[in-house]
Amino acid sequence: MLEKSAIIPCLRYKDAPAAIRFLCEAFGFTRHAVYADDKDPGIIHHAQLVVGNNMIMLGSDRESDSKDLYHWLTPDEARGITMCICMLVDDPDAHADHAGKHGATIIKPPYDNPGYPGRSYDACDIEGNVWNFTSYDPWLAG
Repeated sequence: MLEKSAIIPCLRYKDAPAAIRFLCEAFGFTRHAVYADDKDPGIIHHAQLVVGNNMIMLGSDRESDSKDLYHWLTPDEARGITMCICMLVDDPDAHADHAGKHGATIIKPPYDNPGYPGRSYDACDIEGNVWNFTSYDPWLAG
């Protein structure tokens, strides 16, 4: 049995259905669960996407108690990002090529990591969240 991730990033998107399609096509996620609004399928209350034994959760950016409580902003509203999601991949060069062909904005093309092993590349998803894809496995370091 695969061990599952204990830390699960949660994201908000203005167009969550488009983000789900993009994340699956460009970055290799698969749908684990998607709960759309009964009256408006353009609103995603909650979605879970997986790659390997790792998961992200996302939903539609909309007025809600949690948006108000946490002051939740999309990258566009924040005029930047407050975090970057790092994901291990076997071949950053091939992954970058695939992601770019499926609409990802490659911020920094594949490069050798400065001062530590492996290769990486950085990309934006369709709403400006930054993703770092790397062959460097921090669990093996040290």
